[in-house]
Amino acid sequence: MSKRATEIADEIRRLERELRQEIQRIRIDSFEIREKTIQFKQEVLLHHRKQVLSLFTYIRRAKLKHIVSLPIIWLCLLPAVVMDVVVCFYQFTCFPLYGIPKVRRADHVIFDRRHLRYLNVIEKLNCLYCSYFNGVVSFAREVGARTEQYWCPIKHAAQLKSIHSRYHTFVDFGDSDQYRAKLPDIRKDFSDIKD
Repeated sequence: MSKRATEIADEIRRLERELRQEIQRIRIDSFEIREKTIQFKQEVLLHHRKQVLSLFTYIRRAKLKHIVSLPIIWLCLLPAVVMDVVVCFYQFTCFPLYGIPKVRRADHVIFDRRHLRYLNVIEKLNCLYCSYFNGVVSFAREVGARTEQYWCPIKHAAQLKSIHSRYHTFVDFGDSDQYRAKLPDIRKDFSDIKD
């Protein structure tokens, strides 16, 4: 990777850290997390309780297209569960063999929206589904990223819409000298991963 590309990648990672810190600062104004339990300020809780829609009102306001598409949406849960199990098994068995640090699934599959008092039961169930599905996809992407770093750390010729967390460590497309020279080191370089 060129020096300028490395600088840009480093700046992006720095800005992502800064963004996470700013989001956390904003959160502190309405709630705090104590021993993995979310504690809202009392006035926030009172406001949330006023915002909840009754099940009757929620269902009455539901659009027909949402009701009709519901079985299709929930059908997607089956492949997500299969992917979750397979990716967990793969990582558990293969990552130790390759010396790749394991991905903490709990950093990706997060179920905290149940603490939101302004959601009714159906909304909480929908949030549970989305948290699980997107968390599994995020978890699988990180497992895939670390796998790709080990087996094929070469950037694509085409520009990607979105890059994963390990892409910055890859060698440039078509640079066979760098690939052969750096592959052993790239396979071992997970020093930036914090446990």
